[in-house]
Amino acid sequence: MCRNIKTLFNFDPPATDEEILAASEQFVRKLSGFQKPSQANLSVMEKATSEVAKIARELIDTLVTQAPPKNREEEAAKAKARAAKRFGSVQA
Repeated sequence: MCRNIKTLFNFDPPATDEEILAASEQFVRKLSGFQKPSQANLSVMEKATSEVAKIARELIDTLVTQAPPKNREEEAAKAKARAAKRFGSVQA
Protein backbone atom coordinates (compact mmCIF):
# COMPACT_ATOMS: atom_id res chain seq x y z
CA MET A 1 0.00 0.00 0.00
CA CYS A 2 2.41 2.70 1.17
CA ARG A 3 4.94 2.20 -1.57
CA ASN A 4 2.30 3.62 -3.91
CA ILE A 5 2.31 6.97 -2.12
CA LYS A 6 4.08 9.40 -4.42
CA THR A 7 6.17 12.42 -3.49
CA LEU A 8 3.92 15.45 -3.81
CA PHE A 9 6.26 18.32 -2.90
CA ASN A 10 7.98 20.63 -5.38
CA PHE A 11 6.10 19.84 -8.56
CA ASP A 12 4.88 22.14 -11.28
CA PRO A 13 1.90 22.22 -11.27
CA PRO A 14 1.57 21.75 -7.48
CA ALA A 15 -0.11 18.71 -5.96
CA THR A 16 -3.89 18.81 -6.11
CA ASP A 17 -6.20 18.30 -3.15
CA GLU A 18 -7.30 15.02 -4.75
CA GLU A 19 -3.71 13.73 -4.88
CA ILE A 20 -3.14 14.67 -1.25
CA LEU A 21 -6.41 13.04 -0.20
CA ALA A 22 -5.51 9.82 -2.07
CA ALA A 23 -2.08 9.69 -0.41
CA SER A 24 -3.68 10.38 2.97
CA GLU A 25 -6.17 7.57 2.48
CA GLN A 26 -3.37 5.13 1.62
CA PHE A 27 -1.44 6.25 4.71
CA VAL A 28 -4.43 5.78 7.02
CA ARG A 29 -5.17 2.37 5.49
CA LYS A 30 -1.57 1.30 6.06
CA LEU A 31 -1.58 2.48 9.68
CA SER A 32 -4.89 0.79 10.46
CA GLY A 33 -4.26 -2.40 8.52
CA PHE A 34 -7.70 -2.10 6.88
CA GLN A 35 -7.91 -2.05 3.10
CA LYS A 36 -11.67 -1.59 3.32
CA PRO A 37 -12.94 -0.69 6.80
CA SER A 38 -16.15 -2.07 8.24
CA GLN A 39 -19.18 0.20 8.64
CA ALA A 40 -18.30 0.47 12.33
CA ASN A 41 -14.89 1.97 11.47
CA LEU A 42 -15.79 3.92 8.33
CA SER A 43 -16.46 7.29 9.97
CA VAL A 44 -13.27 7.05 12.06
CA MET A 45 -11.23 6.22 8.95
CA GLU A 46 -12.79 9.07 6.97
CA LYS A 47 -12.12 11.54 9.79
CA ALA A 48 -8.50 10.40 10.08
CA THR A 49 -8.03 10.66 6.31
CA SER A 50 -9.47 14.17 6.30
CA GLU A 51 -7.22 15.29 9.16
CA VAL A 52 -4.10 13.75 7.60
CA ALA A 53 -4.94 15.44 4.28
CA LYS A 54 -5.33 18.80 6.00
CA ILE A 55 -1.95 18.46 7.72
CA ALA A 56 -0.32 17.16 4.52
CA ARG A 57 -1.62 20.17 2.55
CA GLU A 58 -0.24 22.51 5.21
CA LEU A 59 3.10 20.71 5.11
CA ILE A 60 3.40 20.81 1.32
CA ASP A 61 2.35 24.46 1.19
CA THR A 62 4.88 25.57 3.81
CA LEU A 63 7.97 23.54 2.84
CA VAL A 64 10.69 25.53 1.09
CA THR A 65 13.44 24.48 -1.29
CA GLN A 66 16.05 26.04 -3.54
CA ALA A 67 15.59 23.25 -6.10
CA PRO A 68 13.60 24.03 -9.22
CA PRO A 69 10.15 22.41 -9.42
CA LYS A 70 10.07 18.94 -10.94
CA ASN A 71 8.17 18.23 -14.13
CA ARG A 72 5.44 15.61 -13.62
CA GLU A 73 5.84 14.03 -17.06
CA GLU A 74 9.62 13.71 -16.72
CA GLU A 75 9.31 12.16 -13.25
CA ALA A 76 6.65 9.72 -14.50
CA ALA A 77 8.92 8.70 -17.38
CA LYS A 78 11.82 8.12 -14.97
CA ALA A 79 9.59 6.00 -12.71
CA LYS A 80 8.39 3.97 -15.69
CA ALA A 81 11.99 3.37 -16.79
CA ARG A 82 12.96 2.25 -13.28
CA ALA A 83 9.99 -0.12 -13.16
CA ALA A 84 10.83 -1.52 -16.59
CA LYS A 85 14.42 -2.14 -15.49
CA ARG A 86 13.28 -3.77 -12.26
CA PHE A 87 10.28 -5.80 -13.46
CA GLY A 88 10.66 -6.02 -17.24
CA SER A 89 8.30 -4.22 -19.60
CA VAL A 90 5.55 -2.28 -17.87
CA GLN A 91 2.07 -1.61 -19.25
CA ALA A 92 0.71 1.94 -18.86
